[in-house]
Amino acid sequence: MSKRNAEPTVVRCAIYTRKSTDEGLDREFNSLDAQREAGEAYIASQKHEGWVSLSERYDDGGFTGGNMDRPAMKRLLADIEEGKIDCIVVYKVDRLSRSLLDFTRIIETLDKHSVSFVSVTQQFNTTTSMGRLTLNILLSFAQFEREIISERTRDKIAATRRKGKWSGGMPVLGYDVVTTPGGSKLIVNEDEARTLRAIFDLYLNHQSLIETVHEIDARGWSSKRWITKKGNERGGKPFTKSSLFRLLTNVVYLGKITYKDEIHEGEHAAIVDANIFDRVQRLLKRNGRTGGKHVRNRFGALLKGILRCTPCECGMVHTHTTKNGNKRYRYYVCQNAQSRGWQNCPAPSVPALEIERFVIDQIKCVGRDTDLLAETLEQCRRQREESIKDLKAEKLALERELKRLDGELRKLAGQDGLATDQMADLHDRIHGSEQRATEVREQIIRLGRELVDAREVAQACSRFEPVWDTFAPREQARILHLLIERVDYDGENGNVVITFHPTGIKTLANELSEEVAICPRA
Repeated sequence: MSKRNAEPTVVRCAIYTRKSTDEGLDREFNSLDAQREAGEAYIASQKHEGWVSLSERYDDGGFTGGNMDRPAMKRLLADIEEGKIDCIVVYKVDRLSRSLLDFTRIIETLDKHSVSFVSVTQQFNTTTSMGRLTLNILLSFAQFEREIISERTRDKIAATRRKGKWSGGMPVLGYDVVTTPGGSKLIVNEDEARTLRAIFDLYLNHQSLIETVHEIDARGWSSKRWITKKGNERGGKPFTKSSLFRLLTNVVYLGKITYKDEIHEGEHAAIVDANIFDRVQRLLKRNGRTGGKHVRNRFGALLKGILRCTPCECGMVHTHTTKNGNKRYRYYVCQNAQSRGWQNCPAPSVPALEIERFVIDQIKCVGRDTDLLAETLEQCRRQREESIKDLKAEKLALERELKRLDGELRKLAGQDGLATDQMADLHDRIHGSEQRATEVREQIIRLGRELVDAREVAQACSRFEPVWDTFAPREQARILHLLIERVDYDGENGNVVITFHPTGIKTLANELSEEVAICPRA
């Protein structure tokens, strides 16, 4: 047989189609079918070159071209790797990808396996340099178009949010989303709104995310349940700490709309009272700052973590015993006696209620007893001076260390090789020392400013006494920890020494004025 009559080499062509949305894909003849038909017609026109269309369909309906996370695209690349394809045919280049970076990776795969690429409506072939140039130009415009569309979409959402309108997203518990001529709108769902308000009240009562979640589970409540446009059910899941936190901090319930860090008045009605919402935010912030220690204090032990055994120089832990099935007796027990035997401590335990009442009475007496007031002021002054002295000593040590590190850094400057790693290590150490030096300076300034006088002590104590019994045990424990640094108990001699925080009186005065507003009553 002559070379002229030899049959052309078979070129196996795979047609790839894509549509960004799934709208209209349920029709008998849709956009993907139209793209495939155009591809098959083009391949038929190249029959004389040996082109044949593969029966395998590579259709991605409802997938964006901005990334490679598409099932048909993954199958296409896998078949290329296995040598099943010689040419890819698409209707337009942006059907394959709208990302220049992703397309570059696709082209590298095609080159590696000697696979060509053809666009039906933008006639070029990647086997030529001119085809490659044209392709890159077209793809750059495709990516530019996608970025412009994204910018316009973001701008539209921003403008919508700033007008207080609902611009889409997952519905939230307490509201239904309705479609109006002016766009989507949030309408209060009264049944869900009652549940939502109850959740806020539960958190104010328990002051703990996990305990509130347990109570919500016990009542059988779940997250917002809704039906999508396709008829699929979403939501209705049990609450977790994270989902409850998002609910409690969502300003939508105040009738507001957010856009990034901006908060704007919304068109929808508020569900939660602003005062209740603010109380919840302060409690969440406080629990985040303290790690929720007062919540984990299950039995409201007022001196937990601050009571110490003087003879043994160790802490005393809170414990309890139960008699007759329901009567609970609380104690503080010396850790030394607990771990090494009761004979190792002269007074291994003390009734919790007894020593707690003594400490509370002493605080109440401070504002009424002139001598006790003067002694307390003197103690606070000494503690503050000692703290400032220690901080200044640390500040000088940090300054010397920074000077030494700076000298080492100067010696290494200009050297090569191993010196680079040493310089990087020195920079890290310098950064750490500078950060600590800044913290020390701020502490010195704060201690210097937070001076306390007799008037402030009397004011704090006057606020303390009338509201103390109205607080829940957990709040009482937290307030005591704000005021007191430690309580030393000498059971052998019957002595109790209370050491106040250097700035505890001022902190107490500020906290009590706030606690009256935010704390639920016992």
